[in-house]
Amino acid sequence: MSEERKTLGSEKEPTKNTKAQIRLPIILALAISAGIWIGATFAEPKTDHNDLKAALYKLQEIITYIDRDYVDTVNTTELVEHGIEKMLEELDPHSSYIPAKDAELAQSQLDGEFDGIGVEFGILRDTIYVVAPLTGGPSEKLGIQSGDQIIKVDGETVAGTGVTNRDVFDLLRGPKGSVVNVAIKRKHQADLLDFAITRDKIPQYSINASYMINDDTGYIKITRFAATTYDEFKQSLEELKAEGMSKLVLDLQGNPGGYMGAAINIADEILADNALIVSQKGKVNRYNQKAYAMRPGVFEDGSVVVLINEGSASASEIVSGALQDNDRALIVGRRSFGKGLVQMPIDLSDGAELRLTIARYYTPSGRSIQKPYGDNPDEYSMDWINRFEHGEFFSADSIHFNDSLKYQTTKGRTVYGGGGIMPDYFVPMDTTMTSAYVNRLFGTDTHREFILDYLEDNKKKFENMSFETYYNDFEISDKMLQEVIAIGEKNNVKFDKKAFEKSKAYLKILLKAHMGRNIYDDNAFYKVINDINEIYLQGIKLFNEAEKLAFKQETVSQ
Repeated sequence: MSEERKTLGSEKEPTKNTKAQIRLPIILALAISAGIWIGATFAEPKTDHNDLKAALYKLQEIITYIDRDYVDTVNTTELVEHGIEKMLEELDPHSSYIPAKDAELAQSQLDGEFDGIGVEFGILRDTIYVVAPLTGGPSEKLGIQSGDQIIKVDGETVAGTGVTNRDVFDLLRGPKGSVVNVAIKRKHQADLLDFAITRDKIPQYSINASYMINDDTGYIKITRFAATTYDEFKQSLEELKAEGMSKLVLDLQGNPGGYMGAAINIADEILADNALIVSQKGKVNRYNQKAYAMRPGVFEDGSVVVLINEGSASASEIVSGALQDNDRALIVGRRSFGKGLVQMPIDLSDGAELRLTIARYYTPSGRSIQKPYGDNPDEYSMDWINRFEHGEFFSADSIHFNDSLKYQTTKGRTVYGGGGIMPDYFVPMDTTMTSAYVNRLFGTDTHREFILDYLEDNKKKFENMSFETYYNDFEISDKMLQEVIAIGEKNNVKFDKKAFEKSKAYLKILLKAHMGRNIYDDNAFYKVINDINEIYLQGIKLFNEAEKLAFKQETVSQ
């Protein structure tokens, strides 16, 4: 977990498209469901004001009676907020209410920078530790190191106090120029080290990896659609093209969505001018708009493979749907989440925020990819488990589409609405290497603890080691695995010999990938982990089919 991923600002995205373009700037992703929000001024729909007034008066009456006459003392503010949340559950799964105390943090998830000390942190054994200082940030400049434990903040002890991630954000973030004093325990140092850290603007990035797979194929991994994602994407495209890229792997696996404008602009760099990207329709006419490709794109000619899975949602589905319906990219992986509702953020007077669904969006062929939702919100959130149990993650034949939701791409290929983007090529989930034991090791941050200790004790080994040497020659040894097992047991992860033997090779790759990230960067992580990413491995084999789309040859079918 990193400080910058949780503590961002409130910069609004500028409108960059004109003429029939969607001009709705603020789109955010909510955890699992990854919602889309569009910023716009509130337009009051037609309604019966007498009924509305009567309903509001009734609510006021009830709250007044509870506050005055109820047998026990009641916090009416909390009661009202609970009532708001339950009321919104009656609408749809993505309309939501964010209390004032959480609104800033929720908004911060997708802004392009934040004010803080510039560290990626974790919590081990009730103590904050530095996973890594962020490059160029104030902590790195002061010499704060990976593995440092933060014992005190502004004179108050924070170790062993039940500190939470939210506590860390509140303690360490603050306005640029403000100072926070931390006392740090460093391995092999007897005394605490005191640092006065002047907070600064810390950029955060949504493109975690961008590199050449081979001489002509580039890879870009987008983890969310944030305020700076489009600029990052365009820069990555230009740099990879300069290195000879004529084929692109766009990895949207697990991307929960984000700013709609970023998704539109990214699609615009790949689609030819005047291609429809997305449309939306709501009860209020002002929300009925369409977005088209409006500018010459950086990558309108090369072949494209897009990787998606069940965790790809909202803005990820806008990009995938636009490229699929325009026959511009081959979509590879598993059916995406199925989020086709648009939310508008409404700031409330007390600092809270209402995110209200005001439209549905549609892919260029006219399909809504919103999956069905009924009266039970738990059933909606459990959809992934249902897909798993019904075999959808393992066989495309288990997925059944309604013929009434059949649509055609620009070249006549059949696609379906009603629940996510179905890839052109299905890749089953591989569970042969995973195990609950490995999940528990990672869930307790045992891997991080091992990596920090190992790198501290073996600094010289990696001082002059290039990534190429690390990738080709460095291996996680059996002795190292025994150390991981021992740390796991200390963290109450009981050793499971059968599961360990099943997942041994997988665990080695995971540890090597995470260690590579600590030594080098995110590119190192993805270069290693993609060696066992079944969707990635299949995707890079399918460029012949992608080229048929890119160069307008024969259509493809599975």
